[in-house]
Amino acid sequence: MNKFVLIDGNAILHRAFHALPPLTSKNGELVNAVYGFFSMFLKILEDLKPQYIIVCFDKKAPTFRQGLYVGYQAKRPKMADELVPQIQKVHEVLEKAKVSIFELDGYEADDIIGTLAFQATFLKNQKSETIIVSGDRDMLQLVNSYVKVLAPVTGITKMILFDEKTVEEKYGIKPSQFIDYKALVGDASDNYPGVKGIGPKTAMSLLKEYETFENMYENINSLPPKISEKLAVDAEQAALAKKLATIVTDAPITLVLKNCSLTNLNMKDLKEELEKLGFKSLLKRLQTDSTRSYTKQSNQSQQLGLL
Repeated sequence: MNKFVLIDGNAILHRAFHALPPLTSKNGELVNAVYGFFSMFLKILEDLKPQYIIVCFDKKAPTFRQGLYVGYQAKRPKMADELVPQIQKVHEVLEKAKVSIFELDGYEADDIIGTLAFQATFLKNQKSETIIVSGDRDMLQLVNSYVKVLAPVTGITKMILFDEKTVEEKYGIKPSQFIDYKALVGDASDNYPGVKGIGPKTAMSLLKEYETFENMYENINSLPPKISEKLAVDAEQAALAKKLATIVTDAPITLVLKNCSLTNLNMKDLKEELEKLGFKSLLKRLQTDSTRSYTKQSNQSQQLGLL
């Protein structure tokens, strides 16, 4: 089965920016997040050996979630000024290396990833194992028999691969229940409430017994009076929280696998860009056996006029 990797660009860059010490290029520009991103990118090539890869980014434009709830993400700290140009630099390097990028006004990178993962699952005669690379635990709602999440645990090096079993063992709920869980407890980081007075333990207990948010409300009269009252009072708020928590899988984009094939990867230009940035340790990794095959594929593609 082919491997299709979807990278949450903003999440990985943000993590790298805060995990790595200041690192400057030959021109004196701060590039610690750029270094961290491409270190992770090469690790993915080395360890996963995917056939297809896409990097997804957030856009500056407001998303549909702001339209649903004006306070959505209102309390998030402003992105560090030093990180903004690094995101642009990663864009530039990826474009020169012919790595496919997806981003769309009105949607978060999560929604782009959710949509692409959904489409990959149903492509005829192209069954792929989709691996999402992100530190955002919201992505765990997308995990199923065809989709896994590879998440950094410490810095950008130690990783954990979440499949359905791993999610349930670690969090006590199924991947499909993550949305309902957040509908009940809310999300402080995204600044939206759930049901007041319902904490993580109660939420997990309710989901274990009633499976879904909807079934819970259908049986609201069978619940203990205190819990029943809380659910009734904040029913509208909980329904909104569920909408905000749900990753979209039908954004207006179309996956064409051949466009994100790693046979398109231009290793020559990627090497040149890493040289300009002074990333000597990453250049050495480009010569390893695990990445040499991509160099060979890329060279063959250029000879055939495919790039």
